[in-house]
Amino acid sequence: MTASHAEEPTRRDFLYIATGAMGAVGAGALAWPFIDQLNPDTSVKALASIEVDISSVAEGAAITVTWRGKPVFIRHRTAEEIAAAEAVDLKELRDPQMDKDRVQKPEWLIMVGVCTHLGCVPLGQKGEYGGWFCPCHGSQYDTSGRIRKGPAPQNLAIPDYVFVTDNRVKIG
Repeated sequence: MTASHAEEPTRRDFLYIATGAMGAVGAGALAWPFIDQLNPDTSVKALASIEVDISSVAEGAAITVTWRGKPVFIRHRTAEEIAAAEAVDLKELRDPQMDKDRVQKPEWLIMVGVCTHLGCVPLGQKGEYGGWFCPCHGSQYDTSGRIRKGPAPQNLAIPDYVFVTDNRVKIG
């Protein structure tokens, strides 16, 4: 017959467990500052989204705001600009995209103002298509920000945005 009996925990067992627990807590407390420093800086978080008042932008005018260190063009398009953008045959475009897929409201075009070729900032209402012209290498964009001519491979990027009110837009 075998006798099996469990030993009662001793004070030494308690000290081992308490020491291990304190060591784990200490390691966590020591590691936390190193892990926390990997989070984005508050200045970066502040740039994650911006709200812009667009009530003062007249029809046919544009403003440029800075978001995440990049220029963002906000253009209040005229009826003629909208019609010209909608009338483009998609077969003519290098990066085919319908105008309605690039805007939430037809009269407001909001896009990142960085040329998709080498990152220059295009000039507004210039070039053959009445949109944007990049003077660095000659890329030309239409009134919807779509590449029409030049070395740029893609349309000007559309950031995530939402209209908070009719006169305020939140980008990012």
